[in-house]
Amino acid sequence: MFGLFKRNPTKKLQQDYERKLQAAMEASRNGDMRANATLTEEAEAILTEINRLKAGEG
Repeated sequence: MFGLFKRNPTKKLQQDYERKLQAAMEASRNGDMRANATLTEEAEAILTEINRLKAGEG
């Protein structure tokens, strides 16, 4: 019953991941490949954390 109010940590990470990918795409459209690479790398790190958390749940 108390698990009902427990927050899902992957939900916030998923939102952060999607924001980073969106920012990377916008940087790419503006021609800033360095920012694109940095943001994509940060997004991949977030995705790795999401996958690690999901593996721990199951």
